Amino acid sequence: MTRKMVARDADVSERHLAQLEAGEGNISILLLRRIVAALNVSLVELFGPQSEEAPQERLIRQVLRQIPSHKLDEALQHVAREFGQQDALRKNRIALIGLRGAGKSTLGTLLARELRIPFIELDREIEKDAGIPLDEIFSLYGQSGYRRIENRTLDRVLAANDHAIIAVGGGIVSEKDSYDRLLSACFTVWLKARPEEHMSRVVEQGDFRAMAENDEAMDDLRRILDSREPLYRQAALHFDTSGDSVEHTFLKLKDALQLGSQ
Repeated sequence: MTRKMVARDADVSERHLAQLEAGEGNISILLLRRIVAALNVSLVELFGPQSEEAPQERLIRQVLRQIPSHKLDEALQHVAREFGQQDALRKNRIALIGLRGAGKSTLGTLLARELRIPFIELDREIEKDAGIPLDEIFSLYGQSGYRRIENRTLDRVLAANDHAIIAVGGGIVSEKDSYDRLLSACFTVWLKARPEEHMSRVVEQGDFRAMAENDEAMDDLRRILDSREPLYRQAALHFDTSGDSVEHTFLKLKDALQLGSQ
C-alpha cells in the first residue's frame, strides 16, 4: 500500500504517517488504531521487532481475525488437538470415552500401570465430591444436577492431574461445556465395540442401570450409539475393542497411541 492509500483508508493525514515512519511527532492511540485497522495488523505487530515471517503465518492471523467471537473456543480446541498439544497430551493425560462395556476401566487400568500414572474413573470422583452414589445423585438432583457436579469434578481432576488416564461416563459428550473441556485438555480416545459386545460386557458386570426392566434394551443401546456417534467422533483416536482378548486389545491400543517405546 502506498502512503496515500493508507492515509485514505485510515483517515489520517499523510503528514502524520510520515512522522510515524520517521519515529517523530506526537501521534495519538486513536490514530494508531485507525492505521493498524487499515493495514490489517495489530499494534503489537506494528511496533514489534522486525523478523522474517512466512506468508502462511500472515494468512493464519488473517483467518483468525475473521472467526466470530462465539466460535473462538471451538477454533482453539481444534488447533490445539491437531497441531499444538496432541503429542504432549498423548504422553501425559489420556481420556477414554465411550459407552459402558467398551473397555474403559479395563484398558485404562492397564494403560495407567504401563505409564506409571494414576488411573481415575470420573464417576467415582463424582461420588466422592457428592458424598453419595450415582443413582442417588440422579434421584436427588436429576440429570441437570448430575451434569453440574460432573463439570465441577472434571475441572478439579484436570487441575490436580497433569499426568493421568481418565475414564469418563459415556454421556459426557452430550454436555457441551464438559466435553469441550475434555477435548481441549486431554488426548481423547473413543473406545467402541459392536452393540452385542457392549451389552454382553454390561451383563457380565451386572450393571443394568440404564437398561433395567427394558425388553428393548438392545434397540435402546443402538439408538444411543447412533445418536452419540457424531460426538464420539470428535475424539482424537477411534479404537475398536470388539472381538479380541484383553491382552491383544491392549497391545493394539498401545501401538495406536505410539506408546511402544515408552
